[in-house]
Amino acid sequence: MSEDQLPRNAVGGNVSTNTDDAQSEMSFWDHLDELRRVLMRIILVTVVIALGVFMFKDEVFAAVLAPSQGDFLTYRWINHLLVLLGWDSMLIPDTDITLINTQLAAQFMTHITVSMTIGLLFAAPYVVYELFGFVKPALYENERRYSNRIMVAVIALFFLGVAMNYFVIFPVSVKFLGTYQVHEGVVNTIALSSYISTFTTLSLMMGLVFEIPILAYFLASAGMISGSTLAKYRRHAFVIIMVASAFITPPDAFTLMLMTVPLYALYEVSIMIARRFEKREEKLAQQD
Repeated sequence: MSEDQLPRNAVGGNVSTNTDDAQSEMSFWDHLDELRRVLMRIILVTVVIALGVFMFKDEVFAAVLAPSQGDFLTYRWINHLLVLLGWDSMLIPDTDITLINTQLAAQFMTHITVSMTIGLLFAAPYVVYELFGFVKPALYENERRYSNRIMVAVIALFFLGVAMNYFVIFPVSVKFLGTYQVHEGVVNTIALSSYISTFTTLSLMMGLVFEIPILAYFLASAGMISGSTLAKYRRHAFVIIMVASAFITPPDAFTLMLMTVPLYALYEVSIMIARRFEKREEKLAQQD
């Protein structure tokens, strides 16, 4: 029997071979204990990084609050592009968004929340490393060869999604929603807690959304989707992405395009990944 035909053990266990003995196999409780140690290390690293972030309050909040300033880099880039396109009427106004605090302990709790969120973001590479290390023993040898590439791709896509939010989605949303008025007599006073909640939620959400190609890889490897199926529903996916983008971003053509294009590109990448996986499986089947 070939190695690829050998049964898998539970996640975090060892793949049985003729050289393995019964003592090398882990029980269910051993797996739980190992998972507990993995989670404890992840929490410890996240807390340590969060404490480091907490100590650099001025620098951290200068970056977090930068999108509320009228001269933020993204606004300058967008205005420059709009001028080149001749869309001067759509220029983003050079106005700051004023944030207020209405609760006694809100600023301190905001400091803690932002520190923990950024700590988790910065700990993402270590989190991925630990989780892949936990499941790697349960993979076949041919799957292990690709595990390092997948791990790097997961980390890169996550940070790409976070960057997409910081430089595009969040600033544009803040500028539109923070300056939108139903009547000139109604003045916007944005609470700090609302700003931070939106920032942290969108950062984590976009980091996860950008993992769609990785999800497509695993679904394709499990035989749940195929490249041809994804391609067949390409138009449906585009419409769904546009509708979802319209809910996240301000309702104008330019910002809708800024959101839709990257997300649809992820869908196309998912199609390519699924097709490439299918070709690889066909090649392996021919070799057998």
